[in-house]
Amino acid sequence: MTFKWIFKGLLTVLLCFSPLCHAQNMEILLLKTYDKSQDVTGWLMSEKLDGIRAIWDGRTLTTRKGNPIAAPDWFIQSLPPFAIDGELWTHRNDFETISSIVRTQTPDKRWKSISYNIFEVPNQPGSLLARLSVLKHFLNKHPSKFLKVIPQTTVNSSEQLQTELNRVIALGGEGLVVRKPATLYQTGRSSGALKVKQYQDTECIVIAYKTGKGKYKGQTGALHCKLASGLTFFIGSGLSDQQRQHPPKIGSIITFKYFGLTKNKIPRFPVFMRERPVE
Repeated sequence: MTFKWIFKGLLTVLLCFSPLCHAQNMEILLLKTYDKSQDVTGWLMSEKLDGIRAIWDGRTLTTRKGNPIAAPDWFIQSLPPFAIDGELWTHRNDFETISSIVRTQTPDKRWKSISYNIFEVPNQPGSLLARLSVLKHFLNKHPSKFLKVIPQTTVNSSEQLQTELNRVIALGGEGLVVRKPATLYQTGRSSGALKVKQYQDTECIVIAYKTGKGKYKGQTGALHCKLASGLTFFIGSGLSDQQRQHPPKIGSIITFKYFGLTKNKIPRFPVFMRERPVE
């Protein structure tokens, strides 16, 4: 065996213990998009919090990509000895602040404003409510100011679902999540777990800029973006004056909202929402 192949083998082993390998192998629950033609009567609904997804496996707190989150010791020590999944969150319309707090490698006092809001207890048997009750039982014995179970409400009708969606949006929220209550725990995209919004959203890669005109002359007029499908398009709405002067870097991933697709499958009326933090 040559040195080249020995080195290659060692490199493979090292990578499999790295955060990159962990991220690639991480399996978590993902949401599909709700279609108004779907009947979700009897399902459970909750507010979809616009925070940082965090997975606790009983020992380590990581992002959805499997990378470690540098939370304070007092935060970690209060978590249960079993897996939980939820959102690190402060309040509505505060994503940038949340991202800044969570991404800081040396945790600071701002973590006092963070709450860990749980919507799933992985690897536990039974229905969704049965799994969440495992955490509720733990919290009865070990109360916490920052560890919370996201309230779940039964959907009685499509009208009630729409009313609740309108209420959350009016308060500045992102939308709702509806889940089939009897479904056992599973990972990947599930037809029994749907996000309900007034718009659609997805991610794209920034590949170039279009120069602005008029009041935005000399600044960024629009972001030239590329979808995973390979289609490219421009996003000019939703950028603040500061972002037009200092736009997301080429190669960065951004989240945008849109309202359906054109006949050419291009997002209709795309609006920039935020740059996705490195996870």
